[in-house]
Amino acid sequence: MTVIVRGFRPEDAEGFARVRRAALPFMLSTAESVAFDVAHAHPDAHYRPLVAEEDGEIIGTAQLGVAYDSPEHGQGYANVYVHPERLRRGAGSLVVRTAEEYLAGHGVTTLYSWVLDAPGNRAFAEKHGYRASRSAHFLRLDLAGGTLPPLQRPPAGVELRTATDFADDPRPLFDLDAETVQDEPGDIEAEFTDYEHWLAETWGHPLLDRELTTVAVVDGRPVAFTAARTDGVSRYATGMTGTARAYRGRGLAKLAKNDSLHRARAAGYSEAFTGNDAENGPMLAINKWFGYEICATEVRYVRELG
Repeated sequence: MTVIVRGFRPEDAEGFARVRRAALPFMLSTAESVAFDVAHAHPDAHYRPLVAEEDGEIIGTAQLGVAYDSPEHGQGYANVYVHPERLRRGAGSLVVRTAEEYLAGHGVTTLYSWVLDAPGNRAFAEKHGYRASRSAHFLRLDLAGGTLPPLQRPPAGVELRTATDFADDPRPLFDLDAETVQDEPGDIEAEFTDYEHWLAETWGHPLLDRELTTVAVVDGRPVAFTAARTDGVSRYATGMTGTARAYRGRGLAKLAKNDSLHRARAAGYSEAFTGNDAENGPMLAINKWFGYEICATEVRYVRELG
């Protein structure tokens, strides 16, 4: 049996999502979201998904691109995942080599990759010349069987709304997202400056659940939010939770997230997922307060190309 690696085709969307769900069951992935990500990637990202195929079956995937929104040039990423039941066929090595060649051709000199914190995965990365950097946790909450903190009344002057309320003008949400993302721990610094692309890639994403996304508003201005993603069936995930710098320390992010979780459970979602950098103590503490438990850890590996 021969394994080949090739570029993504539109008809690969379901197989691509199937491998991602098997390798990362704590992240939402659907055929629709995979196809959307390909269609709406920023041209400067040179985004290129790859698939590893064995006898017509997709057994491995990769998402790779240039960190175009970073002020530091030459950075890129390649996240490679092989179906857990199709390991040791050479798919991973072939995908990594293909990804590195592609990104080097687009000026990438520093390549980052998320790797599950398991002996085999880490050994694979180190064998290919990558060194460990920071780590991040996946967390899971049993929405159906767990107990959420009681709903709290917003403090005076604070109103809770949904993202749907900003459908006519989401620009204030973009501004808040752009401010909070700058304070996210990570290896690659990001700057949100392209509102039109944010509208297409983030606001229009098929997994974004605007009705379950809660926004705390003061004097008509969004100051804290939790962005909800759902698969339309049973799984809910927090894409981002943040507060504007001038309003931190008031518990507004916790207030927004609690509201969103309660409404997600009422809507029939049974599992909630989120992710936090291992050094993001404040959000880890908030998620522990909600009842989230760490279900897996990834390690960020890095390699200098060339």
